[in-house]
Amino acid sequence: MFWENGTQGGESEALLGRWRRSRGIGTGITIATKLGARPLAPGTGYVDNREGLSATVIRESAAASRARLGVDRLDLLYAHIEDPAVDLAETVTGFADLVADGSVGLLGVSNHWSWRVERARTLAASRGLPGYEVLQYHHTYLRRRTDVPTDLSRYGDIAVAGPDLLSYVEETPGLTLVAYTPLLSGGYTRTDKPLDAELDHPGTPRRQAALRRVAAETGATVNQVVLAWLLGGPVPVIPLVGASSVAQLDESLAAVDLVLTDDQREALDTAN
Repeated sequence: MFWENGTQGGESEALLGRWRRSRGIGTGITIATKLGARPLAPGTGYVDNREGLSATVIRESAAASRARLGVDRLDLLYAHIEDPAVDLAETVTGFADLVADGSVGLLGVSNHWSWRVERARTLAASRGLPGYEVLQYHHTYLRRRTDVPTDLSRYGDIAVAGPDLLSYVEETPGLTLVAYTPLLSGGYTRTDKPLDAELDHPGTPRRQAALRRVAAETGATVNQVVLAWLLGGPVPVIPLVGASSVAQLDESLAAVDLVLTDDQREALDTAN
């Protein structure tokens, strides 16, 4: 939350840790977190002044996350953002060491070029080390323009699961794709949430209309259709959703049971 209050982050982990302790929650939940983009000083940016992915940072940041969360083991740990200043072998080994000592379960990566992900995985495999298995990128039903800079994050187009990344996941057994901001922070349904400039093109209204038609046919909400489209595609995608109410959480959970027909999926896929 450092981008909101000028700190160095960690507030979400600390909050979750307090919640776990207050309710006696043990191993009944799966915890995923990231490292590598923490600002080195309060009030600075996580692109131009980030902690990076050195072996020291990986070890110390993972330990700090475990302490804030109050756990001995992180189920899933992501490399949040690329660090070209650090030798890739150091990063790969640093993450693998955490798996070896039992403090991390699975390794993931976010906001990296797909060739960097493949290079890291190949390096890990050549050394008999665990590598990245979970990829977290922005992905949703509406398609973004490629001729304007993206506003969805400070990482640029590298944050979007485009055709190259989707093809990579489809052709690589053992990889799992997680999509963040799949519902565009309410952009599919809220008139007070204007869509980003990258979504301002003739294809967007046509895909929105297709969503509404399928929602009417199924009796589901537009958001549920988006989530079902992600879950049931040729490259199954796990949507990473947020909720500010129990009703929103229930709506998202119900999307798991929504199975689109072949005709409905074709109508969604071909609306361009």
